[in-house]
Amino acid sequence: MTFSKKYQTNSVSKKSLLSCFLLMCILLIFVSCKSEVKQTEPKEKEKPNVILLVVDDQGYGDIAALGNKEIKTPNIDGLYDISARFTQYHVSPTCAPTRAALMTGHHSNRAGVWHTVNGRSLILDRETTIAQVFKDNGYATGIFGKWHLGDNYPFRPQDKGFEEVLVHGGGGIEQTMDYWDNDYFNDTYTHNGKLEKFEGFCTDIWFENAKKYMSENQKNNKPFFCYLSTNAAHTPYFVENKYSDPYENNENIPNAAFYGLISNVDENIGKLVEYLKAIDLMDNTILIFSTDNGTSAGAKIEKGGDRLDGFIAKGYNAGMRGIKASMYEGGHRVPLFIHWKDGGITTGKDINELTAHYDIAPTLVDLCGLEVKEDLKFDGKSLKPLIDGHNEEFIDRAVITNSQRIEMPEPWRRTAFMKGDWRLVNGTELYDLSKDPEQRTNIADQFPEKVAAFKDEYDAWWKEISPSYSDQPYIIVGTPMDNPTILHGHDWHTKAVASPWHQRHIRQGYIDNGYWLVKVAESGKYNLKLRRWPVETGLALNGIAPVRPALEGTTVRESVKSKALTIKNARIKIQDEEQSVAVDPNAEFVEFTVDLKAGETQLQTWFTLDNKKELGSYYVVVEKI
Repeated sequence: MTFSKKYQTNSVSKKSLLSCFLLMCILLIFVSCKSEVKQTEPKEKEKPNVILLVVDDQGYGDIAALGNKEIKTPNIDGLYDISARFTQYHVSPTCAPTRAALMTGHHSNRAGVWHTVNGRSLILDRETTIAQVFKDNGYATGIFGKWHLGDNYPFRPQDKGFEEVLVHGGGGIEQTMDYWDNDYFNDTYTHNGKLEKFEGFCTDIWFENAKKYMSENQKNNKPFFCYLSTNAAHTPYFVENKYSDPYENNENIPNAAFYGLISNVDENIGKLVEYLKAIDLMDNTILIFSTDNGTSAGAKIEKGGDRLDGFIAKGYNAGMRGIKASMYEGGHRVPLFIHWKDGGITTGKDINELTAHYDIAPTLVDLCGLEVKEDLKFDGKSLKPLIDGHNEEFIDRAVITNSQRIEMPEPWRRTAFMKGDWRLVNGTELYDLSKDPEQRTNIADQFPEKVAAFKDEYDAWWKEISPSYSDQPYIIVGTPMDNPTILHGHDWHTKAVASPWHQRHIRQGYIDNGYWLVKVAESGKYNLKLRRWPVETGLALNGIAPVRPALEGTTVRESVKSKALTIKNARIKIQDEEQSVAVDPNAEFVEFTVDLKAGETQLQTWFTLDNKKELGSYYVVVEKI
């Protein structure tokens, strides 16, 4: 009995121990499984990469998918098929203003950029760019191609948030601040602040180096913002014949080389997409395709019509009036495609609400979940609600675009006020695009109440934005960030229609003058070298630049012949300093030494010729010594 009880007690004890042991094993397995589940939970969603691809001077009608039956753009068409497409997307009618709005989310007038030359293509120092926002949020930032918002400190891309910079000078290859005699092939560009020679065609170089940049950041597990901004299809229309030949001798095509440049861009877009897929970046990359203004050469104005604002006689312009720089639709309505697989933007979908270039920055902030400083306010709106099918905030929206191209903006100067299908041009012409898409019939007298209402809205907008016009873009000299610095005649503030913005003006001895707005960073002694030719030429003041030879197998033409100038005297004026000296015409430059005080001022120079005519020095090298 005792034995039996003892046995029972021991038996129960063993059973309890076994139960405890089994329970502990189950708990351990549970904890282990829970731990394993925790370890295999999906990571926090990776930040998307962003590629903002902007093609120069390609219009809405220069794409096959948008109705052009002559041009071949299979890769842009492929992007069209898988993107949100904004059919009423409007930009500024010319290059630099559009780029200022894209970069800042501000109307170009507010950003201080309402011209492409004359010192008014310089983005204001106070402006925060989307590149700076991305950089502050841990993104790598890079630009490849065209900047056109300033080539001096503090306006350069490296001053405005870009870490990797590969760009040409000015607003296009062959312009005044571009490296002398660049011609799209085997050119010298600015790479991270230093001149560097590259082999190949310009567009190919932008894309190839952008792809290397993307790959490097992928290896470093860093998201990137890549601004891929081509100078094609801007003038000059230089391209390999293999791209332009398919469009030659076609009576429906105004400019075969222009289409050839677009074909090369299209080819590069195809290679880019395949590359992104190959390195597994395509799915989580926001790919945006757009252009900076209406077509420059894909449509030709009818004979006798205004060269910018007339009706189309040849080529395809999607039924719109006007071309690049026009206040009518053909000047500022351009394509906008947005694709992002991981963000669910994968199906071709037309979005017809009015949108604008200053919407791009807030859209990227929204899509990427970026943090911005409290004082950063955008003129634009995020397009994400439209992509998601919600248009409430856009139903009664007004969009305003203009082409000022003068020293100070004027109300209603070459302006389009847009609301729904309505367009009020210059405050006097009213069009209903639903009935008159080509803007042929002014119906302002039929709807005076609508004209009055639109003018009231415009007046309120002008009153709000115009105080910013007093802010001036000063080139800063005497700073370690850029010393010495080279000033270019391109950026003269002048009463002329345009400053000497192109290398052909330098060759021809363009007679004009203007002043640079400069800010002296530190008081001290400064050296100023006045030049007729850029440094890289090594030419004397009275020298003649050799004619650049044509390139076989391309559309590159011989450059304009140079004109010799016999410069007798040189003069400068800055702050309280005014000096004049006789010139040795065989020297490369005329040199001055001046004592300057820190602060804002103007610099003006004069060359006096043997015939008593005067012009400004096209180039001035300023160095604090």
